[in-house]
Amino acid sequence: MQPTALPQNEPDDEEEYDKLIRYEDFSTIDWIKDSLIERNRRAREARTNRSMLKAQNGRLTSRSVAILLKKFLIGTQSWLVVVIVGLCIGVNAALISILTEWLADLKTGFCSEGWWLNLESCCTQVVDANGTCQAWKPWSNLYGLRWIIYVLFSITFAYVAAHLVKVFAKYAAGSGISEIKCIIAGFIMKGYLGATTLAIKSLTLPLTIASGLSVGKEGPSVHVAACIGYIVARMFSRVSRSQSKMREMLTASSAAGVAVAFGSPIGGVLFSIEEMTANFTMGTMWRSFVCALVATMALSAVNPFRTGKLVLFAVTYDRSWNWFEIPFFVIIGVFGGLYGAFVIKFNLQVQAFRRKHLANHAVVEVVVLAALTALFGWFNMFLRIDMTESLAVLFRECDGGGGDYENLCQTWAQWRMVNLLLLATIFRVGFVVVSYGCRVPAGIFIPSMAVGATFGRMVGIIVKAMYRANPTAAYFSQCPQDSPCITPGTYALLGAAAALGGVMRITVSVVVIMIELTGALTYVLPLMVVLLATKSVGDYFGSGGIADQMIKFNGFPYLHDHEDEDEAHENVPVSLVMRKDLFTLPARGMCASEVEKFLDDATVQGFPIVSTDSRRLLVGYIERQELRYVLDRARRTGGLLPHTECSFAQPTAEEARERRGSTVNGFAPNVQLTSGTAMGIEEGEAVELIETAAVRDSAMLRLWPWVNQTPIIVQPQMSLEIVEKLFRTMGPRVILVVSQGSLEGLVTVKDVLRFNATSASDTSTLESDMSIWDSGALTAALEDTWLWMQEGWRDGLSRTQALFGRR
Repeated sequence: MQPTALPQNEPDDEEEYDKLIRYEDFSTIDWIKDSLIERNRRAREARTNRSMLKAQNGRLTSRSVAILLKKFLIGTQSWLVVVIVGLCIGVNAALISILTEWLADLKTGFCSEGWWLNLESCCTQVVDANGTCQAWKPWSNLYGLRWIIYVLFSITFAYVAAHLVKVFAKYAAGSGISEIKCIIAGFIMKGYLGATTLAIKSLTLPLTIASGLSVGKEGPSVHVAACIGYIVARMFSRVSRSQSKMREMLTASSAAGVAVAFGSPIGGVLFSIEEMTANFTMGTMWRSFVCALVATMALSAVNPFRTGKLVLFAVTYDRSWNWFEIPFFVIIGVFGGLYGAFVIKFNLQVQAFRRKHLANHAVVEVVVLAALTALFGWFNMFLRIDMTESLAVLFRECDGGGGDYENLCQTWAQWRMVNLLLLATIFRVGFVVVSYGCRVPAGIFIPSMAVGATFGRMVGIIVKAMYRANPTAAYFSQCPQDSPCITPGTYALLGAAAALGGVMRITVSVVVIMIELTGALTYVLPLMVVLLATKSVGDYFGSGGIADQMIKFNGFPYLHDHEDEDEAHENVPVSLVMRKDLFTLPARGMCASEVEKFLDDATVQGFPIVSTDSRRLLVGYIERQELRYVLDRARRTGGLLPHTECSFAQPTAEEARERRGSTVNGFAPNVQLTSGTAMGIEEGEAVELIETAAVRDSAMLRLWPWVNQTPIIVQPQMSLEIVEKLFRTMGPRVILVVSQGSLEGLVTVKDVLRFNATSASDTSTLESDMSIWDSGALTAALEDTWLWMQEGWRDGLSRTQALFGRR
């Protein structure tokens, strides 16, 4: 455990102490240790302020005013960070939206009034009497040439995005939600939230969306927002030196990222509660709320679409729904659950194939996917346009809502529209399966919503056609005679919610996001019915959304809060999971050179301290960083010799009387410890690192102030279910297993995950059959295709060489 204050005699000790509390890459944070450090830092600051104010004798002087002002600024620093982060996230989201719309429209033409204007801005006030925009010029009047140019633009955008990601920031690829979720839980990924990642992802995200790939920007928006939150927070010491404060800031940034992506501040906060973190405090909720609010206000102030809307597909419904539509809503919900299960299963098979064969061909893969998407998407009007624009078209009401896009609302074209919507649904599902996870910024929110919207609109058109064919049927008796009865746009909205809920396995936040998008409180019940059906069907095929499955697929140390797993572990003792081969240190008897060699040989992050007798009684636990820090510091003073005795246990009264402390080489750091009995030393007591004994004239390195004498311990018979809950709620790095005081083993999060993976592979449940480790029909088809392509390439290459050889 950490000493709770810093030496007073060296001015650079604060920076030196920061090195001590840093974590290595791909390690996990000990939240208990971090909370103790933060608590002791606040206590030390309070004592310092009280002593300085006391020195002023209660007088209001410039120094006392400065002390009070500094105290106020320190107390409000975290809120200042929240506001700055929210402003930056909102402005960044607006710039990304503007650039995305311009690049997407550039594939079809340009504005003669100004090359920097997108289609909507160009045609705001220059529409002629026929309703056409003369200022917008297509690249060619020939249909085939326009198609070729469209495909070339898509390929170019995809290539530039993939190349920038590959060369400058590999962490900019993907969605980022899975990784951010693990980082908030305490997993260290250095560079994942850096400035380079932020710059490259912000630049390549519009290029990726404009290329037409079936990926979205809403998931990557969370990653971008987290990068902004991390970078800004690093500028303020109050936040940067506390991992718990940083976790609050990343959670708030995630909420703001979803808020600006959907124009839904409350939905963003609920998403961060439901999906991003398992330990959500009231303080975190308030910071998330303020950050989401400020980000949304900044986005609204910039007004990227010049319509007053926060997102392009925001709509308003002024009609209600009918009770006879509930069965159709359930059908849409069932589709959402099936869609989620299908995409999760087969996308993970594609991910496994991608990792095995395409790791060195990331740019080529992205270009091929963009070319195929553009080639097929051009011939379907719902695939040709940008997905956010497609959602805006599908969500609109036909009567008075301006929703008659390409005769979408015309009765004579309804069955043609049904066919186009069905084809768009099928093709989009396939493109989502193969595109999500490629090496560009790629989210799955909007593609899933687009799939659900096309399916839902198709169902809505069919229901409306049924009503028109039999308006007097008893089933439709609830329909009013003087106003439209069926609104296909609401079916598209419900379908979008179902698909999003199916692939992410979230419910409450989806309902709120959709309500904030439409402002239609009357659709709360249909949304809940749809998502209930979606969740039921999805959970039948396996628990956890695609973000959770990607965490398992990548092997990140994250414990999921699944009730079925907890029930399965009720009767499993922790002794079956614990690690028994341990690197332990004796409480006494080792010299400095032996400890140094031990550190060089051991690869673990911490060491249990045990007694020197055969019982191996647990004395405490010391982190590798603390031990290395103390040794290096003692060596810098010149007082540490190879034969210096290292003591991890506080001496008994008899040993204390035997030794008479005297400093070596004048080194007597005034280390103030305030952790009380947890550290084995009283508050405020000064500790010398090295002391000598007057009797034996031998030096001793005092290590016990850095030993955690009260680690979390459990009995070998303790159920694994309770141990998992301890990891999730308290966040220790390790839990020690002790029997009658003797050390038996230790457990880490990775040990629990390893056991879970092993036990899951040994069971034949439906969920394990759907697990990410199974190889299925799609994997076999991809492997066959890969072999066929390799054989074709080798055959073509040999024929070419033979042809040129003859010449």
